[in-house]
Amino acid sequence: MHALVCRAPGELALDDRPEPERGSTDVLVQVRRVGVCGTDFHIFEGSHPFLEYPRVIGHELAGEVLEARPGSAFRPGQTVVVNPYLSCGSCLACRKGKPNCCMKIAVLGVHRDGGMCERISVPEGNLYDAGNLTVEQAATTEFLAIGAHAVARSGLGDGIPTLVIGAGPIGLGAALFATMAGGEVTIMDYDRGRLTVALESGIAARAIEARDGGEDLVAEATDGDGFELVFDATGSRASMEESFLHVAHGGTLVMVGVVAKPITFSDPEFHKREMRVLASRNALRSDFERVMRALEHGRVPLDRLLTHRATLAEAVRDIPQWAGDKKGLVKALVEIG
Repeated sequence: MHALVCRAPGELALDDRPEPERGSTDVLVQVRRVGVCGTDFHIFEGSHPFLEYPRVIGHELAGEVLEARPGSAFRPGQTVVVNPYLSCGSCLACRKGKPNCCMKIAVLGVHRDGGMCERISVPEGNLYDAGNLTVEQAATTEFLAIGAHAVARSGLGDGIPTLVIGAGPIGLGAALFATMAGGEVTIMDYDRGRLTVALESGIAARAIEARDGGEDLVAEATDGDGFELVFDATGSRASMEESFLHVAHGGTLVMVGVVAKPITFSDPEFHKREMRVLASRNALRSDFERVMRALEHGRVPLDRLLTHRATLAEAVRDIPQWAGDKKGLVKALVEIG
């Protein structure tokens, strides 16, 4: 079968790979749609902290069941959402109900080969019935679940002044679910086009066009208070370090993005705010289900989020182009079959 492989940083190829063998507790899935994530760009660029090459990329997956074990809850032809976070089930995090940060986690497309291919064998527990969702809606579930999980981690409630830094797909997802949770959401980014998408689609109520002096812009927008809740979804070391200064006294900072190098912050600024800093990693089943309900009820403006498409063969050319020029790009889908 054909698979899109990142052989080394800067080198993508459409390779011929052996057909997957279905494990005894797995389901064989015909992949139909794959979302292209910032993670995939980082893998292509060689900046992902948890990866070995070569790697079949792709973890935002939707497809149709080809084969399942006797007695499985899944049937051939059924549309499914793939949860790409394979957990061990026995470590401390798993025992505490947090398989999203399993101590031995293996993420499809990162720690092991992913789904940018024609067929894949997936543990049955990592599949969710897509119900009435289309394959395109199903393929957007994972990236939206990242933001939904971050919002759930934050404890956001009605009327809380909230800043989301970064209007990429993850940031837009965080802003969307923060708005659904009742937050007064402002989104900040350098990309004016993405800010326009956020405002016109109701994802956020206000926007700040980022530039030098971000701390002053935030102070101006909040009468000097800062935001009670801040999400950083940039994956930028500089932004993550500056985000500490955007948090109100007594507020919370949620780190959604990840970088390979250490970040630093001013301890006096941190302490005088008595602020709380949270990490948010991956997503839980409950987050996937929350997103699927929102998609089913038409609460996600996919017509504004899905901006680019390619076939598996075209993706060899297009992903490097998108990595170098993201103008107008929000979310790209690779169509398979």
